[in-house]
Parts: sequence; structure tokens; C-alpha cells
Amino acid sequence: MPKIQTVEACAVRVPLNKTTSFATRVVTGREYLLVRVTGDDGVTGIGFCYLGTAGGRLGTISVREVLAPAVVGKDTHAPEAIWQSMYDEALIQGRTGVVMRAISAIDTAIWDRNARAAKLPLHKFLGAHRTDTVPAYASGGYYLDGKSPQDLGRELAGYVSAGFRAVKMKVGRLGLDEEEERLRVARESVGDDVLIMLDANNAWRDVPTALRYMDRYERHDPYWIEEPFSPDDIDAHAQLAERCRTTVATGEIEYGRWRHKELVEKGAAAILQTDAAVCGGITEFRRIAAFADCHSIMLCPHWYHDLHAPLVASIPNGQYVEFFIDSEVFNFRELIDRQLGFRDGMLELHQEPGLGFNFDDKAVKRFVTDPWG
Repeated sequence: MPKIQTVEACAVRVPLNKTTSFATRVVTGREYLLVRVTGDDGVTGIGFCYLGTAGGRLGTISVREVLAPAVVGKDTHAPEAIWQSMYDEALIQGRTGVVMRAISAIDTAIWDRNARAAKLPLHKFLGAHRTDTVPAYASGGYYLDGKSPQDLGRELAGYVSAGFRAVKMKVGRLGLDEEEERLRVARESVGDDVLIMLDANNAWRDVPTALRYMDRYERHDPYWIEEPFSPDDIDAHAQLAERCRTTVATGEIEYGRWRHKELVEKGAAAILQTDAAVCGGITEFRRIAAFADCHSIMLCPHWYHDLHAPLVASIPNGQYVEFFIDSEVFNFRELIDRQLGFRDGMLELHQEPGLGFNFDDKAVKRFVTDPWG
């Protein structure tokens, strides 16, 4: 059986075209960790993760100095054992944060490598539940300087015109009246039959404040409220879920199956937004998805539609993939050589081996902050 021969990493920073804001942060650029894993049979797989707006070199250090020694020489078809080796090696450096994101990137690259070696698209290599398309919602609705509620409405209506029957917008940055006006215009713009998801990005620190906002929002029939509190305040999520009729969705910054287990058991999330580039990679994502399915909970993964489309296609409880139609707010698409097609609110799955795309070498060189090594 092939063995893992090399594990390489680099860091890049891709500036945004426009400064973008949400409830708690302002973003001018995004940093990504890119990973390549090659077997001694010459087949290479790729992985990646988001590292925020600074500190990309923390990711490359994690890969090169902590994790790669636990991976090189291992059987490529033993991702469960390799995952455990990486996790055990990183117990001191961090079971969450950058180190777990680096584990996620390596694990993804191993699965991609194995699917490419088998000459199967990733969703079929994993055991497809869907084979051609997966449902998606169009994500956007960010705060921009000078962006009016009417501008927001036109943006969301544009997604509907493109065929999407579910859209997402940011909330939680402004006062009650301003926030309700944004959602009122959004609802009028997309109509009553389109789902509107609300993303608060950890906007609130207490349940009473969140309830005041939710009272205003619920007049306009939102589908879910996402990340209302700090990801560490699981009890507040549970209290809000019990006291308002809107579904609470969260989990995008959660690491490992144990934290997801706590979210489910405390009733803190009726929809999990587990991100395979955060939680521990494809290996851990599959464990979390199976656990959630036992509790009749759907997964709507956060970000990275290029990665999550095949993963949602491979599980029975995948509801939606979050899709960014351009690179204005999530610019990972600038780093790869092929984009997912979409029609009628569905993403078209790649049918080529593995993930179905590669890094764009020219783009990586243009944005690199820590070269391959």
C-alpha cells in the first residue's frame, strides 16, 4: 500500500476588493493555509483552511513542526489512524484553534489524495447519498460603508433571480430600528416563499438583548438565527433556542465531535454548521454528521462550498451548502483553478477524481506570505 511521502504547507493572504464588516469584525483581507500531501505512488491531494485576518504562519509552523512528523511514512489509506496520531501529537499545542485547523487541512488532503488515486470524485469515494447536485443557499448581505437597506434588498433579490430559494444576510451590528428595516426590505425584495437566514456572528452577550432583536426579526419570518453568542456560551444558545420560535444554528467554529455533542445534548442548535476545514477535517466531519443524524439534526456546513458540496452529497442529513456567488467577501475562489457550477439553487458536483480542482499556482505565488515547504 502507498505511504505518505511528503506533507507541504504554505500561507497566503488574499486582500478583499472592498473593506467588509459584520456584527463584530471588520475585514480587509483573508489568510489561508494550503496543504499538499503526496504518497510514494506520486499521487498528491490538497487541503486548506481559513486562518483569519492575520497569523497565517501559525498554520505552516503547525504543519511542518508539529503534525508532519506524525504523518509521513503512514499508510495513505489509514486516515482514522493518522487523524489520531495528529490529535495525540497536538494535545499540548492545541486541540482547537490553528492546530486543529491544520489537522483539518492535512486530513482533507489525505482523503482527496486517496480519492484521486481511486479515480473517483470525492462524494462517490466517500459513498454518495447524492450523485449530481446538492442544494445551496446564497450567502451575502454583509455590511458595507454606504450600503442602504435597498442596496441589500437588490443584492438578495439578485440571488433569487439566479435561481436560489434561500439566502443569508448579516445582522446584529446596528440598532433595533435599523436592523429591522434591513430585514423588512430584504423580505419584501425576495418575497414570502424564499428562506432568509440571519447570521449574527457572535453579536450578543446576553439572552435578553438577543430576545429583543429576535422579537423584531421574527416579524419577517427568518429561517434561522446563526451564531447569536460566543461559540463558548453554549448555555445562552440553548436558552435562546428554548425561548424563541426561530431555529438556532451554530457550530461553524466548533472543534471536534465532543463540542458538537454538547451543542446537541444541551439543545443549543437544531442545525449544525460544522466546517470540515475547522472541526478536524473530513474524518471528524463524518463522525459529527453520523452523530447528528442519530438525533435528527441536519448539517448546513459553513463556508468552503468547494469542499462541502461533496461532503453534503455523501451524507443523508446534509441540508444545504453555503454558496458564495463571487469573491467579494469570501475570496478562496481566487486560489483555485475551477469553480462549481450552479443552476436552480443547486450546486453541480465535480465528477473528476478527488475534490475536482487544484490550487492555481500563479495565484498562490501572487498572494503567498510563507512559500511551500
